[in-house]
Amino acid sequence: LELIRRAPKIDSETDAGEERANVAGEVEFRNVEFCYPSRPESPVLKSFSLRVPAGHTVALVGSSGSGKSTVIALLERFYDPSAGEVTLDGVDIRRLRLKWLRAQMGLVSQEPALFATSIRENILLGKEDATSEEVAAAAKAANAHDFISQLPQGYDTQVGERGIQMSGGQKQRIAIARAILKSPKILLLDEATSALDTNSERVLQEALDLASMGRTTIVIAHRLSTIRNAHLIVVMESGEVKELGSHDQLIANENGLYSSLVHLQQTRYSREATEAGGTGRTSNVEQSKSQNVNRRDSAVCRSSSTRSMGDAKNDCNIEKPKLPVPSFRRLLLLNAPEWKQALIGGFSAIVFGGIQPAYSYAMGSMISIYFLRDHEEIKDKTRTYALFFAALAVLTFLVNIGQHYSFDVMGEYLTKRIREQMLEKILTFEIEWFDRDDNSTGVICSQLAKDTNIVRSLMGDRMSLVIQTISAVFIAFIMGLIIAWHLALVMIAAQPIVVICFYARRVLLKSMSKKSIQAQSECSKLAAEAVSNIRTITAFSSQGHILRLFDQAQEGPRKESIRQSWFAGLGLGTSMSLLRCTTALDFWYGGRLIAEHHITAKALFQTFTILVGTGRVIADAGSVTTDLAKGADAVASVFAILDRETEINPDNREGYKPEKLLGEVDIKGVDFAYPSRPDVIIFKGFSLSIQPGMSTALVGQSGSGKSTIIGLIERFYEPLRGVIEVDGRDIKTYNLRALRRHIGLVSQEPTLFAGTIRENIVYGTEIASEAEIEKAARSANAHDFISNLKDGYDTWCGDQGIHLSGGQKQRIAIARALLKNPAILLLDEATSALDSQSEKVVQEALDRVLVGRTSVVVAHRLSTIQNCDLITVLEKGIVVEAGTHASLMAKGPAGAYFGLVSLQQGSNHH
Repeated sequence: LELIRRAPKIDSETDAGEERANVAGEVEFRNVEFCYPSRPESPVLKSFSLRVPAGHTVALVGSSGSGKSTVIALLERFYDPSAGEVTLDGVDIRRLRLKWLRAQMGLVSQEPALFATSIRENILLGKEDATSEEVAAAAKAANAHDFISQLPQGYDTQVGERGIQMSGGQKQRIAIARAILKSPKILLLDEATSALDTNSERVLQEALDLASMGRTTIVIAHRLSTIRNAHLIVVMESGEVKELGSHDQLIANENGLYSSLVHLQQTRYSREATEAGGTGRTSNVEQSKSQNVNRRDSAVCRSSSTRSMGDAKNDCNIEKPKLPVPSFRRLLLLNAPEWKQALIGGFSAIVFGGIQPAYSYAMGSMISIYFLRDHEEIKDKTRTYALFFAALAVLTFLVNIGQHYSFDVMGEYLTKRIREQMLEKILTFEIEWFDRDDNSTGVICSQLAKDTNIVRSLMGDRMSLVIQTISAVFIAFIMGLIIAWHLALVMIAAQPIVVICFYARRVLLKSMSKKSIQAQSECSKLAAEAVSNIRTITAFSSQGHILRLFDQAQEGPRKESIRQSWFAGLGLGTSMSLLRCTTALDFWYGGRLIAEHHITAKALFQTFTILVGTGRVIADAGSVTTDLAKGADAVASVFAILDRETEINPDNREGYKPEKLLGEVDIKGVDFAYPSRPDVIIFKGFSLSIQPGMSTALVGQSGSGKSTIIGLIERFYEPLRGVIEVDGRDIKTYNLRALRRHIGLVSQEPTLFAGTIRENIVYGTEIASEAEIEKAARSANAHDFISNLKDGYDTWCGDQGIHLSGGQKQRIAIARALLKNPAILLLDEATSALDSQSEKVVQEALDRVLVGRTSVVVAHRLSTIQNCDLITVLEKGIVVEAGTHASLMAKGPAGAYFGLVSLQQGSNHH
């Protein structure tokens, strides 16, 4: 309720605020002060002022953490400034209706956020009522149409959770198409081309230049070649504007910050390219243009099995493999260490079960007392039974404490044990398992949180209820047969009818609960995805669209619940009706027995109250059949994970555990397709040799298979054919966990955990001293910015590192890999998110650590890999060229690498 009642400080759903009939697009920041709410002691913007004329393109450049992305966040009103104001056409944006304001802007972030739905649905988030022609036009403008058309399902291809089935460049182009489709008055590009290869970047940059015409555009870029044509370039440092002007004006100041940034980013192969290509450089650029038109990206989509969020409403009709019947004995064995609590709880439950028949016996006796004629006898017996009731009350108090405390302790330990074992098991599963739609983040979190709680309830409250029910029924039947066996037999004979009714209801609910739980988990998955991509949803004002999808996802569970309620009501009504019928039978037969002098009236009352109470106990037990059905499914779900054998076991005890690796890697005759898309062959007879102590660079277009090679070396996936060897030994013969200790990986999108910076750097390393942590941070050019934070290395990173800029996150990820001191270092676009100054220092650090160490570098920015010992050019999963930078450049315009270099050089000297 607190969450529902909370009034957001920035309410996107309110109708309050102005709407302008005509929007020119002039944006102005006036003396803006800002610090993030989570770090109020660290100012991000200081007296920041900037005017962006309508229809102009303004570029923001500067080092990581200088406040560039914060400018866009304030304009989108993700936050409000602490002081000053942000205006649109002279009006403070806080006076404008928020949803209308965001409708005027299109945002493409540095880390593109895609939803687990089709490519078409992701693009349509920009404009829900767009036609297929408009979607295709936006995709063409974003240079995405070609690779989408090559996919078997085209625009209906599922991108997977967080877009995991797409390469970085493909995700970025889909995100750009989404923004272009919106046709906004203001275009916000936060490193929009950072994930693209040279060919794609050049074509896309031309498309963005075209899309920016007539629009107010704010561009954040580390790659300065993408913003040379901007009307105004703003150089930021520590939240302040340091330089302002056009490219020509700023470059003229040789001692200026912008000029130094440009000189830092000048590729070192400029002179070599000129010598190799001579005057043919320009013609080669034109040739590359032609090649780019004719070449199509080798689109590698890892899976199309991921369902659309919009299709969640149909999920309840999808049948999954039937889980094995859960073993209650196994569940008890998991609780074996708590045997003392089990004995105390079980004994208390048995005693409490006997209290109900004892109470009923006393109640029947009390009723008969009032038929006595002697008042003194009535007083004496009333006093005796009153004391008996008081004693039962005290005993009830004590045994309830005993049973509930004991079973709750058992349940808590069981929950802890199951969660630990489940998570430990899940972390051993192969990556392909996580690619499946039914193993998404939301579903796994739901299993760890919800299923374990249901199991806890099963071993706690439900266990005690079952024991006390059995105890009560057994004792009641014995007492009834002793007191009046004629009547007891009739009443007992009627009990199975009631039990059968409740059992049938339990079976019915159990069969339906699985579908309901599955449908609800889809809702959880959708909600988890919406929360993780909240900035994209907010920027595109897609809350209504997400809520409609959520409503559709709940439609299935709602109908299923209504259907269940009809059957449950019928079952419950039948059972209660039979209970009343048995009451009529009991009194009729009891009356006959009294008339025939077989029993006394006292025996009738005693037997009736005892066995009627038993029926009530059985009814109470039957009322929890829904929980028992859910518990059975939850136990089955838990054991399905605990019993699953991973296809790639990281803890193979028989596997070889190397103390040290030379780092030689050989990929021999490998065929590969992602398991979820066996029809899309990525490698066919692929071979590559990586010599120990040497650095190998992989270059090529997005989707050419570069990152797949890293995935195969890490053994995230198994090849269909062929072998991958490390130091001459098939990686399948290694203990995988031991092997990975010698491999360091820095991915294109850095992964940080919700912990401190220190914890994130140490992650994956068993022991590290403070000096080693600081040394790794210095090598990654991260120590300075960390030291400037108030809490230093103890600064909280936030969920997925949200409190840090992209460059800061990447440097922490690099420091983490360097701390590991691996024999094999895998860098997948490790410097793509860094500004020029940071990139230069980090690249120098990487160049140092690469010496004498086997390294595989995936890069689009070719200036970062020209010192590599071997450069391998990939195209559609095939090695088209291999050699050093100099040898490949010597091939001239006919070479594929020469074309890539010339194309990128042309962009830098545009």
